[in-house]
Amino acid sequence: MAEKKILVVDYDANSLEELSNLVAGKNTQVTKATDGQKAYDKYQADKPDLIILEAMLPKIHGFDLTQKIYKETKGGIPIVIVTGLYKGAQYRNEAIRSFGAAAYFEKPYDKEKLLETINQLLHDEVDIEDELPGPEAVMKIVRQMEKKG
Repeated sequence: MAEKKILVVDYDANSLEELSNLVAGKNTQVTKATDGQKAYDKYQADKPDLIILEAMLPKIHGFDLTQKIYKETKGGIPIVIVTGLYKGAQYRNEAIRSFGAAAYFEKPYDKEKLLETINQLLHDEVDIEDELPGPEAVMKIVRQMEKKG
């Protein structure tokens, strides 16, 4: 698997480090931001494969940032919200249905479930074209079958 770029955004330095360390690995390149504006700038410059962010962010709120990136990418970059402030089903539902978040976790979060979700989202975004043969390969197979049969 090619290296995946993950943008981690949190105003709290400890949370930022904890989340960054959780997703850091041999197949990931982690970029960090401490506010919504820096996160948006890094998203535009780096085009990450996945974004993990706190909902409560200075400069651009996490929900607004999620909605903005979701609209710009038409949902092409999954965004996982990990928040300590907005707790409850109403916030989760709003984040996913209205703002386009791919997943929503409340702090303290289950590290295994978060990692499982991140891995699933990163693997789901692989283009189906990578798995299918091209037209030339299909025609070659068709010609081979015609000769046999």
